[in-house]
Amino acid sequence: MRIWNQAKQMAEQTPDDRNRYVDFLRAVSILAVITGHWLIATVYYADGSVISGHLLKDAPQTQWLTWIFQVMPIFFIVGGYANAVSLESAERKGVDYGGWLANRLNRLVAPLLVLLIAWAVIAIIMQSLGARASLIQWASQAALIPTWFLAIYIVVVILAPLTYRFWRSWGFVSLCVFAGLAAATDLAFFVADQRWLGWTNYLWVWLAVHQLGYAWRDGRIAAPSRLLVYSALGFTALWLLVFKGPYPMAMVGSPDEGLSNTLPPKITLLALGIFQFGLLLALEGPMRRLLESVRLWAATVLINSMIMTVYLWHITVMVVFIALLYLAGGVGLGIEPGTGTWWLSRPLWIVVLLLLLLPVALPLSALERRGRSPGASTPSPARQISGAMMICLGVALLAMYGYGGGPLPRLDLISFGLVVIGSGISGLLPGFRQAARYFG
Repeated sequence: MRIWNQAKQMAEQTPDDRNRYVDFLRAVSILAVITGHWLIATVYYADGSVISGHLLKDAPQTQWLTWIFQVMPIFFIVGGYANAVSLESAERKGVDYGGWLANRLNRLVAPLLVLLIAWAVIAIIMQSLGARASLIQWASQAALIPTWFLAIYIVVVILAPLTYRFWRSWGFVSLCVFAGLAAATDLAFFVADQRWLGWTNYLWVWLAVHQLGYAWRDGRIAAPSRLLVYSALGFTALWLLVFKGPYPMAMVGSPDEGLSNTLPPKITLLALGIFQFGLLLALEGPMRRLLESVRLWAATVLINSMIMTVYLWHITVMVVFIALLYLAGGVGLGIEPGTGTWWLSRPLWIVVLLLLLLPVALPLSALERRGRSPGASTPSPARQISGAMMICLGVALLAMYGYGGGPLPRLDLISFGLVVIGSGISGLLPGFRQAARYFG
């Protein structure tokens, strides 16, 4: 009740010029991601063992649902809007690139470090209790799935001043440039079989979607009727790419053997982003009026106050809950996934997980609300960028292989070390900064 009153108080103090719809979309998107992950990951207890599965593989007819639950394009659109606002504010206040980047990295990396450290400890405890290495790897891989987003988003944030300048100078041409690079990459991927080149689309696809956020911030969007036309064109492009082209149906994960829309990203995600962008922004006017309601806006503020924490920890809560149910004899896990009974039980499953997530998120969310210390020194941009690149590499490797896995011995230790050292170099670990000054 106390936290609701705080959120309500913050809601009542919101400046009139704030676009509340941006925060609302961020909140709704995170709830969609959480719900989608809790549905897709299937677990079945039979004959004393747990069988883990993937709903999109076990029930391919459900893959169309990912066209609704794949909301990462919305995150990047909202991120583009937020980064534009932040850059404009920094420009007015005379804050340089280094100061701006330090604040952005602090809010992104601090909650991430806690999750990675927690799973390092969990992996050690599981190992000491005799758990199989494959089980440790599976559990940590599953729990760290949300971190891939931060690995690429940090890169997008680092490039934000350049991409925003690109937008200001060239407008929608800048979007077309990134979209063209994404399309050319897919062409090389499918036609020339240059599979390695496809990984660059982590940059081109998401930078293109991010530019849509700049367009929104600058008011460079059309009337609702035209936005709906853009949305229809995005949907048509997506339909043609999937049903007439080589792209799989699912917009999440890799249910189709050897081919995925997300690993690495494909232009299908850009088409999906345009579809979502046009549709959601066509509703902006009535939604902003609706968000003048104190209750709805306070709920939006409450979710946004812990948004990074609930995003990072929602799968960990599910993994721990499943482990406890397994130790209790598989209670609640004996319903075969995809059956009618299983679907009827999903609302209860989601409500229980949500109730378990809240007591984890409430205390940990203080990290993402805490800013940098007023007197903290700001490392040079070169140091921050080099450290951030180490963080991104370490996070990407941990998300891909988990703890205890990978093609190299103790790759998890190397990956974790990259994150910690990168955080220190970036100035995100106070103790590291003090040691660096002591040793010169």
